[in-house]
Amino acid sequence: MRRAERLHAISEMLRRSGTRGCTASWLASEFEVSERTIKRDLDALERSGAPLWSRPGPGGGYGMLAGSSLPPVTLSPAQAVALMSAVAAASDAPFSDLAAAGIRKIVDVLDPVTRARATDLAGRVWVDRPPRPSRATRSAIEEAMAEQRVVRFRYTAGDGATTTRDVEPILFASRDGRWYLVGWCLLRGAVRWFTISQIENARVTRMPCTGHRIAEVGEPPATASPVHA
Repeated sequence: MRRAERLHAISEMLRRSGTRGCTASWLASEFEVSERTIKRDLDALERSGAPLWSRPGPGGGYGMLAGSSLPPVTLSPAQAVALMSAVAAASDAPFSDLAAAGIRKIVDVLDPVTRARATDLAGRVWVDRPPRPSRATRSAIEEAMAEQRVVRFRYTAGDGATTTRDVEPILFASRDGRWYLVGWCLLRGAVRWFTISQIENARVTRMPCTGHRIAEVGEPPATASPVHA
């Protein structure tokens, strides 16, 4: 493992360790280097601005101050490109514009060398973006979901029939490469799945949702799970 990668991994371990911290000997064992090397690495992290703390004596060790920002070294070029690729490949996903803005913020604060390497690597990843609905439509259904209000839109079904629907949004779901808005359709009086790319002219109404729950949609397939999992 190169030193830059080790520094990043050490900072991540210290951050995740919370108030427990990690001893130099444990870190040395994990990375198969000497304690002296680990202590030099910790000094380098501290000089770079990482908010480290140290606790001497038995039960002591090193850690990262809770709630602190991580220094630029905490993101590698490959990790930056992994984030870029994930967002670019899912440009039709809910809140993808916000995700892309977040990625730009991350890339902007990378140190110049890492940013240059990430930019070069990103040029070696191609993505064929699927068609997606207008920004206004996507914003409306995202707002309706976040605020739990009824959204009204024009929907064109697979057979070509077009109807106007008032829907209480319950969840977004991705299946077989397509994104769906799943909600309680007031027109049908039942849960319905709407292909987001077939939704047009969406607008958020003043009507609050009446409390339909995720359980009404049913159990997700074995290969699916909420994004926080």
